[in-house]
Amino acid sequence: MTGMLASVNSIVEARLVLQVGVDIIDLKQPEQGALGALSLTDVKAIVSDVNGRCPVSATIGDLPMQAELVYNAVKAMAETGVDYVKIGFFPGGDWQGTLDKLSNLTAQQYKLIAVLFADTQPDLSILTALKTAGFTGVMVDTMDKNGGSLTQLMPEHSITAFVKEAKDQSLLCGLAGSLRLSDVDYLMPYQPDYLGFRGALCQAHERVGQLNREAVIEIKNLISRIICQ
Repeated sequence: MTGMLASVNSIVEARLVLQVGVDIIDLKQPEQGALGALSLTDVKAIVSDVNGRCPVSATIGDLPMQAELVYNAVKAMAETGVDYVKIGFFPGGDWQGTLDKLSNLTAQQYKLIAVLFADTQPDLSILTALKTAGFTGVMVDTMDKNGGSLTQLMPEHSITAFVKEAKDQSLLCGLAGSLRLSDVDYLMPYQPDYLGFRGALCQAHERVGQLNREAVIEIKNLISRIICQ
């Protein structure tokens, strides 16, 4: 069953989406990039406020794929008490070395989610390596938020292949990337574990703007209706 992930940047926004009944609250700072990170202090405060009523994920920021740098950021974020830590796999750098280092954290039962980027045409063979490293899940997003949505950048056969490979590897599977209300009908048949939203939930569809309660409700209700069909 497909759930709804809502990205928020404050306790106020977390409370709003919690009241609506989203399935995952994702903590990020949109002003800081594709996967901009909130401060550890803010993350701890939000986790405490949510108090286990909904799973919480958090991003570590748009970091280069340097094993020690990413490891330290992931460990610090995991220790805030979030349920999942999201790591962007940006082009270049040492992907395998980073995975090897992060396997020390997955061995301690930390739940890590890899984020691949549709606008970089990721090689899906990385999903096998993610599973071997003990990752809990993987999602595909967009890196350039002005370059088009996931549905514009990733053809149907690629989305199908991504979801299938993720499920074959028993990884949680998410689809995100400048998604709009109109994308929900298109993406639901792929049966990802969740669809992720930020801009579509904000005033004037500006991802750095304030959340609009009605927009959150509209998308949540549409997902629920499709599931019940």
